[in-house]
Amino acid sequence: MTTRAATVPIDVPIRRVVVLRALVLGDLICAVPALRAFRGAWPRAHIALMGLPGAREYASRLDCIDEWIPFPGWPGLPEQPPDLAALPAFLARMQAVGWDLAIQLHGSGERTNPFLALLGAQRNAGFHGPGAWVPTRDAGRFLPWSQEGHETQRLLSLCRHLDLPPAGEQLSFPVREDDERQVREAWPGRDAAPSYVCLHAGAQLPSRRWPFARFAAVGWALHEAGHTIVLTGTADERTLVAALADRLAAFGVPSIDLAGSTSLWAFGALLRGARLLVCNDTGASHVAAALRVPSVVTSCGGEAARWTPADRRLHRVLAKAAPCRPCAFSDCPHGHPCAEALTVSEVLVAIEDLLRQPRPDARADDQGGCPCPVACAS
Repeated sequence: MTTRAATVPIDVPIRRVVVLRALVLGDLICAVPALRAFRGAWPRAHIALMGLPGAREYASRLDCIDEWIPFPGWPGLPEQPPDLAALPAFLARMQAVGWDLAIQLHGSGERTNPFLALLGAQRNAGFHGPGAWVPTRDAGRFLPWSQEGHETQRLLSLCRHLDLPPAGEQLSFPVREDDERQVREAWPGRDAAPSYVCLHAGAQLPSRRWPFARFAAVGWALHEAGHTIVLTGTADERTLVAALADRLAAFGVPSIDLAGSTSLWAFGALLRGARLLVCNDTGASHVAAALRVPSVVTSCGGEAARWTPADRRLHRVLAKAAPCRPCAFSDCPHGHPCAEALTVSEVLVAIEDLLRQPRPDARADDQGGCPCPVACAS
């Protein structure tokens, strides 16, 4: 029998909070339920998020965040190379703010907990892995970092530990009418397409990508079933997506290549109207989860149980076991067995299963599906 750790409430008035979550877009989307709980607990507080530049645009539409602070980097953290000469001045500015609470939502804390303490808050809270340092005064407010479970649930466990009222588990991706206009500009024929499917073949690391030739085979099958094929990706993925478009064209399949042609929010508006998304285990899958757009996720290399969409009614996650998972490499040195083992037929079976079900109304989640009384998007 598992014994739940005793809750440790925050024991000072909360007016200014800084939250460290210096990770990429999908990681930040997974943290929204925890951020929403912070806002619900301290509705009048000024809540700042310290994060990476790539997540700033997304954070700008979250009403549970009042300020975005660029993470300066820290020795030993791969997400942002530190400017060591600039760190003392940055820390001095942060200490001058007079934070009441600093929260580490970054991970197990081996490197981030010392950084958090240097921000100078009255109280600190977060997670700690085995052997990770925590401030002695705040030790009870640091929760052991779990090696199991979905990322959203891991972060919400800290909210429960701090005795914060629950505020829902739904992710958020607030799409606006102007985003729809951008989609129509990028793809003038969108309204004439009765049904379209988005293929998102990119991922930040090559080790996380299912072979794009197999994405092409999936695209051919979907085209034969009467769906328009839309290719999505970032500006950095244009070459990869162009190669996928060429492969589809060789099969006689036309496609709409929108890689790098939409903003983050226009991508959400595009995805909201799609019948289905087929993607790697990357940020696009979290956007689909937030908008309740059905998806088939080819999970290669990553921790599927931790990062992929949790609702298995709407999302089919296909992950092949491999002794080297989770992968620690940008490019797999072992022949990419987890990707090679996943066949086109398996993906098509998952697609057919989803397409037999009624399409949920993604537009009902324009405001992120937030069930709490505090609006998280407007």
